[in-house]
Amino acid sequence: MSEYVFKLPDLGEGTVESEIGEWFIKVGDQVNEADVVGTMMTDKAAVELSSPVSGKVTKLAGEPGDIIPVGAALVVFETNGAAGEPVAADAAPTEATPAVDDVPIEAPAAKHKPGSRVMTSPAVRRKAKEAGIDLALVPGTGPAGRVTRQDFAAFVGAPLGGENSSGRTTAANARPLGGLQQERETKEIKVIGLRRIIAERMATATREIPHFTYVEELDVTELESLRQHLNSRVTDKAERLTLLPFLGLALIRALAEFPQCNTTYDKDRNVLIQHGPVHLGIATQTRDGLKVPVIHHAEALSVADLGREIRRVSEAARNNSIGKAELSGSTITITSLGKLGGIVSTPVINQPEVGIIGVNRAVERPVVMQGQVAARLMMNLSSSFDHRFVDGYDAAAMIQRIKEMLEHPATIFLP
Repeated sequence: MSEYVFKLPDLGEGTVESEIGEWFIKVGDQVNEADVVGTMMTDKAAVELSSPVSGKVTKLAGEPGDIIPVGAALVVFETNGAAGEPVAADAAPTEATPAVDDVPIEAPAAKHKPGSRVMTSPAVRRKAKEAGIDLALVPGTGPAGRVTRQDFAAFVGAPLGGENSSGRTTAANARPLGGLQQERETKEIKVIGLRRIIAERMATATREIPHFTYVEELDVTELESLRQHLNSRVTDKAERLTLLPFLGLALIRALAEFPQCNTTYDKDRNVLIQHGPVHLGIATQTRDGLKVPVIHHAEALSVADLGREIRRVSEAARNNSIGKAELSGSTITITSLGKLGGIVSTPVINQPEVGIIGVNRAVERPVVMQGQVAARLMMNLSSSFDHRFVDGYDAAAMIQRIKEMLEHPATIFLP
C-alpha cells in the first residue's frame, strides 16, 4: 500500500485559491481513476475534478465552503501501487460545468455507452451516485447529449423539486397546527459558492465606496406609446421590446456628455480608467444569485439589437450557458427589479465601476399638466454613484439628461 496526494490544480482565471463546492466522495470510499470526486468553485462556475488514481479515500481537505490554496492537498488516497507523486498544481480539471442545470428539454435524447463519461451538472451527478444509477443509461436532451435535471428526474420517475436541504420532502415534514397553520422547520444554511462571493463583493462595495444616491421621477407615457407601436409591428413575441433597451440607449447617449460616469477605478494602481466604449452590465437574478452579464460595445447597437442582447445575456446567465468573457468587463450597470420594482431602491455599485442605474416600477398616476389633471405613466430611476470620483452635480445632470430623452423619446434617435 502507498499514499497518493491529489493536489488542487490551477483552475485558470488567475486563481490562487478556490472554494470547495461539493464532495461526491467521503473518507473510506473506494474510487476509480477518472471518477468525479467533487467540485471547486471559481467566480464563474463550478469546476468538476476527477480522481487521477484508483484507491481508497483516507483524507479530504475540508468541507464545502472551505477555501483551499492552489497546490494544497485536496484528497489523499491509499493505493495498491508504488508511492505516487502528488498531482502537479497545473493539472487540468475535467470540465467546467454550471452548478445549476435548467436547460429546457428541446432536443432529441442522446444515448450513451454504458460506463462512459456523461456531461451533466454536479447536482445531478451527486443524485445519480446516491441512487446508484449509471448516468450513461440516462438519455440526455441537453447540448451534446448533456443529461439535464429534467432528464434524470424523468428517468427515475421522481419529481423535479420538493426536497429540502436534508433530502426530506417539505410536505411530509409539515404537520397541521390549529387548522391552517403548519410547522415551519428551522435550518442553518452555510454561505458558500456564488452566494459567498456576492456577500463579499457587496460588503466590500459598501465599505469602500461612499455611495451618492439620486432618485428622479420620469413621465414615460410617450415612451410606452412608442414601445407599444414598435411591438405591434413585431410578429415574434420574443422580439418585443421592454423599457430596458430604451433606457440603455439613452444612458449610452448621456455617457457621451458625462464620460466621468463611464469609468472604472483600478484601486491597486490608484487610477481612473475613463472608457470610450460602453460595456453595459445587466444585473440579472438567477437561481445561483445575482449575476451581471455584459453587453460589450453597446454603443454600436440599435434599440432592437440592444433588446436582443439584453434578452440573450440575461437568459444565458440564468441557465449558466454564458461564457466567462461575458461576465466581466462592464463599465456601468443597469439593474431592474421588474414587476417588484417598488418606488425607490438604493442600488449598490458593481465594483470597479463608479455608477449604477436602477429601474423602478412604472405605474399610472394622476399628474397635473398645464393646470389639468391627467393620467400619466410614471416611473422612478434610482441611481448610485461613487462620490469619490463623480460629483453630485454631474450625477444629477446626467440623470436629468436621461430623463429628458426618455420623456421625449424621439430625441434618443437624433444624431
